[in-house]
Amino acid sequence: MSEPRVHVLRLGHRYVRDKRVTTHLLLAARVFGAHKVLYTGQRDEELEKSIQKINETWGGSFKVEYTENWERIIENWKRNEGEIIHLTMYGLPIQDVIHSVRESQRDKLIVVGGAKVPRVVFKMADWNISVTSQPHSEISALCIFLHELFEGKELSKTFENAKIRIIPQADGKKIELTGTLGFTSVS
Repeated sequence: MSEPRVHVLRLGHRYVRDKRVTTHLLLAARVFGAHKVLYTGQRDEELEKSIQKINETWGGSFKVEYTENWERIIENWKRNEGEIIHLTMYGLPIQDVIHSVRESQRDKLIVVGGAKVPRVVFKMADWNISVTSQPHSEISALCIFLHELFEGKELSKTFENAKIRIIPQADGKKIELTGTLGFTSVS
């Protein structure tokens, strides 16, 4: 059986106020194993281009896409037998439900808010899940949720077509740069 698709739906991006937060959310989604992020609110082509450049340099096929109608995205996802996971501090504790979420093997759309999340999202979700019941960021909630969903395997993920790779070191910095003959080490 193939791995389920995992997409993230970021509600209500505000260009001036949320630029760094949304960028960090997209980077976290990418590196922690999501396949795609859809976002609503204000369209931000610079944000989309910066993620495309990250893919070109660091590899992978992660996608970011703007959508005006988040309700249609959720409805279509459910119609195609995927499940909706809303990350909220008011939900069920992750540690109590993550095993059931993993077992379902259905494609997952993870909904994270920016500004106040409309009440209907709580009703449309198959799961309202909390990563603690204390205030914190949607970035931290997403990272912890994806880490638990993938059981830590995302930490070893490699990204195809990378032009730069970090070589882990106890001290100093070492990278590999792609060349015509493959990777070349640089310290």
